[in-house]
Amino acid sequence: MAGATKKKRGMLSSFTILLILLAVVALVTVIVAGTTSDVTAASLPDFFMAPVRGFSDALSVCLFVMILGGFLGMMTETGALDNGIATLVKRLKGRETTLIIILMIIFSAGGSTYGMCEETVPFYALLAATMMAAGFDPMVGAATVLLGAGCGCLGSTVNPFAVGAAVDSLRSVGIEVEQTIIIGLGLVLWIVTTAISIFFVVRYANKVKADKGSTILSLQELKNAEEAHGAAAAEVTKDIVLTGRQKGVLWIFALTFVVMIIGFIPLGDLNASVADFFNAGATYEEVTTEVTGADTVDAYNEANDTALEAPSDMADEVVGDYTTEKQTSLGWSAYITGAPLGTWYFDEASTWFFIMAIVIGIVGGLSEKKIVNTFIAGAADMMSVVLIIALSRGVSVLMSSTGLDDFVLNAAAKALSGVSGFLFAPASYLVYFGLSFLIPSTSGMAGVSMPIMGPLAVKLGFSPEVMVMIFSAAIGVVNLFTPTSGAIMGGLALARIEWTTWLKFALKIVVAIAIASVIILTIACVMIVP
Repeated sequence: MAGATKKKRGMLSSFTILLILLAVVALVTVIVAGTTSDVTAASLPDFFMAPVRGFSDALSVCLFVMILGGFLGMMTETGALDNGIATLVKRLKGRETTLIIILMIIFSAGGSTYGMCEETVPFYALLAATMMAAGFDPMVGAATVLLGAGCGCLGSTVNPFAVGAAVDSLRSVGIEVEQTIIIGLGLVLWIVTTAISIFFVVRYANKVKADKGSTILSLQELKNAEEAHGAAAAEVTKDIVLTGRQKGVLWIFALTFVVMIIGFIPLGDLNASVADFFNAGATYEEVTTEVTGADTVDAYNEANDTALEAPSDMADEVVGDYTTEKQTSLGWSAYITGAPLGTWYFDEASTWFFIMAIVIGIVGGLSEKKIVNTFIAGAADMMSVVLIIALSRGVSVLMSSTGLDDFVLNAAAKALSGVSGFLFAPASYLVYFGLSFLIPSTSGMAGVSMPIMGPLAVKLGFSPEVMVMIFSAAIGVVNLFTPTSGAIMGGLALARIEWTTWLKFALKIVVAIAIASVIILTIACVMIVP
């Protein structure tokens, strides 16, 4: 008991960790600003406003999480979720680890193909409850989601937020890449790192199932998890009979997540015919607009931040015209949100979950008053998660606004100049590993770094395709544990797991994945010649 108490007292909360990190970043900007004009020292208002600005920057994600809370609350109120989980676990009795393997492969495929990251947040609570019901602990559920999707993003093949953004950035500076090399190298990284993660998670799951005392979670975390997800585990020991209403709710529940996943996949980048299918029925017409001399001058002023005026004799003179395409009717999958499946982001997903929460309440037989109160209560339960996401985003906002992220990137690129081929991949990996703490956004990192790192690789005689995967692998491994990731911090909060506990669990896995990635990338850097 004494050991457990000590462990509890020694554990910092996610809020505290993020506040400390925010203060450290602010202090670093002050120190660096004294040596260069490229970085602006963070003021006290910058520090205090960072969480609020982070909330504003992550507003769409935060709103999605709150609506998700209402959606899950509705599921719980109908009793369908608990009974459904209990039924699933009973059917898989003796084969529970098979479920872990299948789910991790599915999540990793989503990460590799379309960058499944923030989209995984809804699954943390669901998988925590499922794994507890199966005799494991919430850590197994969190690891299934985080490591599965994370290894997929690490080994990106056609992920538009990683590979797509990186390739586009390279093209902007005149560097063309061979996509087949990227896909092939991504597949190797994806398969190897996912296999490593599955091995560790399954081993831990079997250990916990055999001995509940071997859990890495503290007593307080177990208590919190029991309060949040214990109902499902308790139902396993009972004779569960799903009612007709509950079966209907579960089908709607599954449909909701399937549609969300399809909605987030950039279908237009992956397969034009599939994208056209989901946008079938949409019609467009060309609209031609006359351009006057005044319009031309106004456009120039807006682009160049000037205040020129058009000569009076040509202000109203028509100097040309331009044609735009205007949509006149929506495709069939866009009737609810206005955007077809494959083009969704969090606003569309929030709308979808809000509507389906109401549908579930009606199908589940809840009264109007019960539906409203349940949704509000579920959304309120997510406020701690929302605040964690806002605070983590605030760290990134502070670094970006002070120029600290660009400063570190440029310094790292200079340090790599002249490095031998055998050392270039590991050294570049370490650079991106460090930078990823400053710029956790994958697409943001690609846009900022690739115009610098790509030409550097080509100048030194190395493959730009390998550089793309070095970037993807490094930021991918950091995004398995960085506290600046809203998806990680929010997901762990849903599973009722502290970040420090996750770090303790994942450290060996992260090290193994990092070493394997560096070996693969070094071999590729030496063997693949541009």
